[in-house]
Amino acid sequence: MGLLGIDIGTTHCKAGFFQENGSILKIAVRPTITHYNQQGEPFISPSEIWRNIASCLKEILSGCNEKVSAIGITSMAETGLLLDRRTGRPRTNFIPWFSRCAETEAEEISKEDRPFDRFQKTGLHNSYKYGLAKILQLKKRDKDILEEAVWLSASDYIAYLLTGNLATDYTLAARTYAFRIDQLTWDQPWIKHFGLPEQLFPEAMPSGKLMGLTQSKVCDHLGLSPGIPVAIAGHDHLVAAIAVGAVNPGNVFNSIGTAETMVGAFEKRQLTDIEYASGMTFGCHIVRNRLFWMGGISASGGSIEWFREQFADQKMTYEEIMILSSNVKAGPSRILYYPYLSGSGSPQPDPYARGAFIGLKTSHQRRDLLKAMMEGTAYELESIRRSAERISGYRINRMTSVGGGTKNKYWMQIKADITNCQLTIPEINEATMLGAAITAGIGSGVYKSEEEAVSAIRYTHSKEIVPNQEFHQEYKHLYEEGYMGLQEQLRNFYRRFPSSLTNE
Repeated sequence: MGLLGIDIGTTHCKAGFFQENGSILKIAVRPTITHYNQQGEPFISPSEIWRNIASCLKEILSGCNEKVSAIGITSMAETGLLLDRRTGRPRTNFIPWFSRCAETEAEEISKEDRPFDRFQKTGLHNSYKYGLAKILQLKKRDKDILEEAVWLSASDYIAYLLTGNLATDYTLAARTYAFRIDQLTWDQPWIKHFGLPEQLFPEAMPSGKLMGLTQSKVCDHLGLSPGIPVAIAGHDHLVAAIAVGAVNPGNVFNSIGTAETMVGAFEKRQLTDIEYASGMTFGCHIVRNRLFWMGGISASGGSIEWFREQFADQKMTYEEIMILSSNVKAGPSRILYYPYLSGSGSPQPDPYARGAFIGLKTSHQRRDLLKAMMEGTAYELESIRRSAERISGYRINRMTSVGGGTKNKYWMQIKADITNCQLTIPEINEATMLGAAITAGIGSGVYKSEEEAVSAIRYTHSKEIVPNQEFHQEYKHLYEEGYMGLQEQLRNFYRRFPSSLTNE
């Protein structure tokens, strides 16, 4: 018996088949294509997502003699669409988490409740990323679009196609800004306040709980058997934390992809003004009776991808990035880079923040700018780490890091030097997919508990990266006096001129 994990990501759709100890049996990957409409707004085609997932499932199950005991699905947290309840067909494309199409609606939402009161209910600071703002923007464009409609995340949509049932989990429901994490229910008075239908959202349930069984009509051409338990595993960063065992207070998880996050767990309690002032986001953890704190960098790996596109006639290969990284002088570059290509996330959320280089000289080359970008994302990680220490009350000097960025040893050393943290990089492929599979295994009874699941996973070995104390002291000065000291003026400038200077 094996566990199947599905991961619908910003850059790729993936499916993987795992043994109960976490060993990979087979993995398939397809690209996630972002399209743009005439207004320049990004969207993702639901039919393309389904074709990708179906193709991945066919590939990994072809010739496989192992039986699937459960399927877990994870995805980009705030990416969603409207589905017609009557026909089961999408009424819209997926609006991705990074789309800024609902900035105006987010500002309007902020005027409808005291920010702290809303924070205590949702764990969030208002943002254009969340489902509620996107829904209101769709309603403005078409007043009838919400009739008999339901809002689904990418995970929910694939689960619906596999089972015919409509549901979501607590971690994804919370990213709509219409779900109460303190009561684990949809906030109907808040939903009605905006004139939205009561049934706009699906049933919300704990992460990993059985939400349906695979249907015969979709199984035949996929190579699946009917009647397999399907679970919505939840927020992609949280399921990855499960896979590496970073689920206890003091054990911090760092995920490095297009966006980057730092995530920690703590016992469930009412959120206070201390958490609110931290600027971090909070929510229901996949682990029962726990909440999580999270800080994020919207364009971490995204900054490197931008560099690959813009600093060469043809898109640079990752091998070329590694060569550039290896040819830079050791120690701080002393160039400050602000990785706000998509605004800034927690702990200083600001949609108007913009990226910048400060301190350039004629002698600087591409390799110096690349290093500065790696340092800038690490400075931002240090900002998250310091904020997390203040709210958690414990020292954070170790992190477990996963994701594509961990393949660049030079970048990882910079992160260690700036944060003064020892980084553990487990020898684990596809932590997010594995976490989705494990979460489904917990919900279907393959594992008796989260603890049993975590202890069952076997890693061959882990890489440890230790900070260079001499460089850390230099970086500490640059962070406090330079990176943090200068950025507020930049932020204020773009808040005063949010659109006229950005060609938006």
